[in-house]
Amino acid sequence: MKWLKQGITMWVMLAAAASACAEVTVSGVKYEDATDVKGAKVQLNGAGVRYKAIFKVYAMGLYLPKKAATTEEVLAMPGAKRIDITMLRDIDSGELGKLFSRGMEDNMDKKEFSKLVPGVMRMSQLFSECKLLKSGESFKIDWVPGTGMLIHINSTKCFKDLEPFKEQEFFNALVRIWLGPSPADWKLKDALLGRPA
Repeated sequence: MKWLKQGITMWVMLAAAASACAEVTVSGVKYEDATDVKGAKVQLNGAGVRYKAIFKVYAMGLYLPKKAATTEEVLAMPGAKRIDITMLRDIDSGELGKLFSRGMEDNMDKKEFSKLVPGVMRMSQLFSECKLLKSGESFKIDWVPGTGMLIHINSTKCFKDLEPFKEQEFFNALVRIWLGPSPADWKLKDALLGRPA
């Protein structure tokens, strides 16, 4: 009987360890179940693919301090957050910056959006300097409390010595591109919020 209890205990420990190291794979892109944002642990809330017509554009994961099922919960949640995007096709990065700007505008009150125009122009400029984001390249948009929004890309040609965007409203406006009332892709919105397909 003792060996049975030990066996069950070992199985439970192995199962817990396996779930702690779980990852999600979306169109060949792996998203760890949890990651670190400047010392803060965040967990994968959901991951999916952004389609334009029938074409896959990028895979995306949303990391939060704890699980959230609604846009309101995501925006109101304190703590570090991460948007993790991996390109699934080559795209002109200036065009991507314009799409992000349009997505922000489509999901905000016009008066509120007008307050963010300087940040939107700065972000568009950053993307246009990159010229091209190739399939397989990825970038992360982090919200770090006390610091602001940071953009990291896995390419040496972009975003060197980038000053953070200080306003949380700007980060939230970016989040609304995918989670707002007029999201870039409805299926991606559901996936990021952990809703079953």
